[in-house]
Amino acid sequence: MNTINIDIPSLPENIRIVESFIDNVKDKYSLSDDLYGNVMIAVTESVSNAISHGNNGEKTKNVSLTMVLEDSSIKFTVTDQGAGFDFNDLPDPTSPENLDKPGGRGIFLMKNLCDEVSFSEDGNSVELTFYLS
Repeated sequence: MNTINIDIPSLPENIRIVESFIDNVKDKYSLSDDLYGNVMIAVTESVSNAISHGNNGEKTKNVSLTMVLEDSSIKFTVTDQGAGFDFNDLPDPTSPENLDKPGGRGIFLMKNLCDEVSFSEDGNSVELTFYLS
């Protein structure tokens, strides 16, 4: 099992650090292009949510990103220092009344790009799992 962890301050421009982190993971572990694309979108979306919603853009708070490579999966855990949220009470971004709203698609995207998505009890940490075969 291989594990890599980074902590970044809650600044939107630090998404670039996350993108480089994922690029390095792709190269180091030879991820397929399809898997790489799904990981890139889901993980950057998750970190973006942690920065803007979880930590409310407070640059004194950090977002932690951990990657764990196992035999059959690669998992990314994103944790913020915020109070969390009720992940069971999210509006459906595909319902007609929400189609024109500018936000609300991040978790929907994550759930559709990952093989598994699980939140901590208080919602300030999410684990994104991708199967390798």
